[in-house]
Amino acid sequence: MIKREWPKSNELVVCTVSEVTDFGAYVELDEYGKKEGLIPMAEVAPGWIKNIRNYVREGQKIVCRVLKVNPSKYHIDLSLKDVNKHQKRQKIQEWKNELKAEKWLQIVAESTSTSNEELQRIIDLLVDKFENLYIAFEEAAIKGSNILTDIGVNKKQANAITKIASENIKIPLVDISGYVDLTCPLPDGVNIIKNALDKATIVDEKNVKLEISYTGAPRYRIRVIAPDYKKAEKLLRQSAQIAIDTVKSSGGLGEFHRR
Repeated sequence: MIKREWPKSNELVVCTVSEVTDFGAYVELDEYGKKEGLIPMAEVAPGWIKNIRNYVREGQKIVCRVLKVNPSKYHIDLSLKDVNKHQKRQKIQEWKNELKAEKWLQIVAESTSTSNEELQRIIDLLVDKFENLYIAFEEAAIKGSNILTDIGVNKKQANAITKIASENIKIPLVDISGYVDLTCPLPDGVNIIKNALDKATIVDEKNVKLEISYTGAPRYRIRVIAPDYKKAEKLLRQSAQIAIDTVKSSGGLGEFHRR
């Protein structure tokens, strides 16, 4: 349902192994219209590989990191060894969630007699605002249909999305995310940014979880899980501001993005 053309470098992608050879493995990118990618032998696993089939096999579902993308040559280089177990689990779960959300949105379209053109318009609105469909459903379950009508979704579809979100997504805690772009041109800029992120992850509140992950230079994702939205939003913005202020105090730049 979401029109995805080409992945970006450093992005994590879900793939299905289509062919295993002596020099690497060919895969299909599930989120990008089954476009073909190649995992060179050196990117399958660290160290010397005696038998590549000990690591990949035809039909296997794997998560890879995008190394290079050349649309003109229809070529994508991938790495399997650069994805750890935690990243794999997280990406697979996000992918499964997105498949659910696409199915739910199709149900919404059918129940509200939404045309394909209008459905695509809604998808574009949701992805532009929330990054992906599942997050849009989560936000609707937490905050109600107004968060959808405020961005241009018609009331009928917004109510239907909120209803199916409330029925299918159980959220005992509020889970929100934002992004900070951090750059520092100094020779020790990497350490300055690392120090800023370390400070930004310190939380004194009870029943609150805050984690920061790297999404691709210069962007970092801040995720906050808290008992209520007000507290989560406050902590998210505080964390982002701490990171930004720390980097700026050392000559760098920082910017916060809510979505």
